[in-house]
Amino acid sequence: MGDLAKIFKAYDVRGVVPDEFDEETAEAVGAAFVEVTGAEAVVVAHDMRVSSEPLAAAFIRGATSRGADVVHAGLGSTDLLYYASGTLALPGVMFTASHNPARYNGMKMCRAGAVPIGSDTGLAEIRDRAAEILRSGAGAGTDAGTVSRRDLLRGYAGHLRSLVDLSGIRPLRVVVDAGNGMGGHTVPVVFEGLPVELTALYFELDGDFPNHEANPIAPENLCDLQKAVLDAGADIGLAFDGDADRCWVVDERGESVSPSTITALVAARELAKHPGATIIHNLITSRGVPEIVTEHGGEPVRTRVGHSFIKAEMARAGAVFGGEHSAHYYFKDFWFADSGMLAAMHVLAALGEQDRSLSEVLADYTRYAASGEINSTVADQVKATARVRQTFATRDDVTFDELDGLTVSGPGWWFNLRPSNTEPLLRLNAEAADEIQMAAIRDEVLAVVRS
Repeated sequence: MGDLAKIFKAYDVRGVVPDEFDEETAEAVGAAFVEVTGAEAVVVAHDMRVSSEPLAAAFIRGATSRGADVVHAGLGSTDLLYYASGTLALPGVMFTASHNPARYNGMKMCRAGAVPIGSDTGLAEIRDRAAEILRSGAGAGTDAGTVSRRDLLRGYAGHLRSLVDLSGIRPLRVVVDAGNGMGGHTVPVVFEGLPVELTALYFELDGDFPNHEANPIAPENLCDLQKAVLDAGADIGLAFDGDADRCWVVDERGESVSPSTITALVAARELAKHPGATIIHNLITSRGVPEIVTEHGGEPVRTRVGHSFIKAEMARAGAVFGGEHSAHYYFKDFWFADSGMLAAMHVLAALGEQDRSLSEVLADYTRYAASGEINSTVADQVKATARVRQTFATRDDVTFDELDGLTVSGPGWWFNLRPSNTEPLLRLNAEAADEIQMAAIRDEVLAVVRS
């Protein structure tokens, strides 16, 4: 195996199987995880990828070799793993590559209570210790822990339904695109018995993703859902990513709904239950989010992109909810962890509690024109960003901040340009008062970046 730095990212592990990430590595990481965290027991789950179960088994060998007992939850979504970590008060590891193509796999790790492990909170130490184990060949230990199987799916579904009561909503026609990912495993159980007429797309678990990538942030992956919503005359469409921790919403017109709009809607619902509470939003979400939070009596707090950062800020501030532009949604009453399913249930509740269409409901939470995230492949991220800064530096009424990448704000508009953690990309998000102004800013920045 090569340098583990290639697969250990800022807040998870991700790599091509088996070239970058194989069972030997997973076993070493299992041993390192126990040594670094001091865990006496660990809960493990995995998604439906062909490599996930063998990698999880290898991790379990490593963990038990260091004396830790393992609760093996088997197939699950990432938020099911967080539920397990929270209810069992155990550190947890989820084997998934989320929305990445079939050849990838990875790991998401947390401490007991779903507290995230990122590069600054233990992930780097786990990486370095795993590298030492691989170099020395000291993979086997002498103090074997035990392994017990536990089915947590119904407990997970019951917990979510205790947080958002959907029993009294009006009947709804709902289309769900699971993308052959873990939503096909969790949705039927969560929705069981609800007044929902469900149209299921691609619920068959298949880590080769034969229909489309399980990445709903890419517009081309929503086409089947949008068509199905219109064909069925449905009230709403929901699309989950591969590990079902993200959920994207499509309205009754087949129109994609910005996660910023969903963030604002759920924030308003949470503030109705917790007046004056803090709401976290990352710096890519619409400026409409902090405006709406303030209007509903809440305290908006802006943070950088990434689940380990937003979870840490939520815990520090005691925030009741947090939202990201990527359709990750975080809840205090879900151990500050993210759950696409829980966000979807909030949207279903907001829709089902009254008679308006989803587009009419969401119009109250949509204010600006946004570009969505646009990626550009660049040879030198730093130089390209510097060119953009120089282009806007001489203009009046323009401000800069570097909380995460480069954010430039002007009269009625803003954009953020930030580097990918894993690829030679710059990611652009732009927003303005209307489509014309947004398009002008977007196109100007892209021209400089790609020049």
